[in-house]
Amino acid sequence: MIMLVFKALSALLSYPTAELRDALPEIAAVIAASPLIAPSERSELLSLVDEIGEGNLLAAEERYVDLFDRGRALSLHLFEHLHGDGRDRGEAMVELKQLYAAGGFDLAARELPDYLPVVLEYLSHRDIAEARDMLADCAHILTAIGRSLVARRSRYAAVMQALLVLAGNEPIDATKIPPVHERIEKLDEDWAEKPAFADAEPRQAG
Repeated sequence: MIMLVFKALSALLSYPTAELRDALPEIAAVIAASPLIAPSERSELLSLVDEIGEGNLLAAEERYVDLFDRGRALSLHLFEHLHGDGRDRGEAMVELKQLYAAGGFDLAARELPDYLPVVLEYLSHRDIAEARDMLADCAHILTAIGRSLVARRSRYAAVMQALLVLAGNEPIDATKIPPVHERIEKLDEDWAEKPAFADAEPRQAG
């Protein structure tokens, strides 16, 4: 049951459907009870739960799309940050699918293996040591996404903060990141020109 929190974090990063909103009380209960979540991250995660559930569903959907579907800086597809749309991304996808298959994890046909909610769903079926190692492997990407979310003062940053702590990293210091509301379009244009970590060696998710 300890790994159920990864399923809860996966749900919070998923598109906010009516079914997800119905499940929010259960998700909140898992987060509140998890020994893997530090008190500071727990409070912020529960605030995110409240935000996803408040107002009408359309408003929650619009907030999600405005964040995660407008540019590469906040893409939840991890390999997009490493490889952009290049050939190496396809090869990395194949390797990740093989990792899932070896672990007995069935990937739905419509899902891409590098989509962070899918990665977290997979980790919910593994042990904590493997989960920490996999999160540590992609901590630099989680940090980049988290910093962009913090800059936008988004409560979704709480998920990245929790994942970084689980990976053994320090959380992002939000006080050192100025807001960028007025520069979001420019930032996303910059990301579109050059993927993050384009000069770094690719790191496998396992």
